[in-house]
Amino acid sequence: MVPVEVLGVRQQQRDQEIVVLLLDDASELVVPIVIGPREASAIAMAQAGLPTPRPMTHDLLRDLLDAVGVRLERAEIVALDGGIFFAELVLSNGVRLDSRASDAIAVAVRTGSPVLCSAEVVATAGVEVVDVAQQEEVEKFRDFLDHVQPEDFSVDE
Repeated sequence: MVPVEVLGVRQQQRDQEIVVLLLDDASELVVPIVIGPREASAIAMAQAGLPTPRPMTHDLLRDLLDAVGVRLERAEIVALDGGIFFAELVLSNGVRLDSRASDAIAVAVRTGSPVLCSAEVVATAGVEVVDVAQQEEVEKFRDFLDHVQPEDFSVDE
């Protein structure tokens, strides 16, 4: 298992799917997990620190854990099978609970608990992080190389 940072929730332009992005800093790979709009809202609101007028389901789970004196040690993304991500909530009393990845992440964000991801899942589903500014510079340089002429390097004396 490797620690991942929950970068946030994004809507993909090409197909309008909503994804939560998990960054494995060591490998510089991002794991995008498709989630539903309710889970996306729950994660985004918790990351932004926005209160809700009434507890949402993930708030209720957090409050229930507090009420029974159990902490969420971590959320683990344990497997990817047929395009479906599987997760587990690891509790301070040693219990592991099967969970949807989106719910596990939403509860972890609310409790300040770490999110870990199987290295195999990162290797399978991870995509390279693209630095947009760096990519633009590379494109400019490629354009320059495509159009440069030997005369461009003549030295005027």
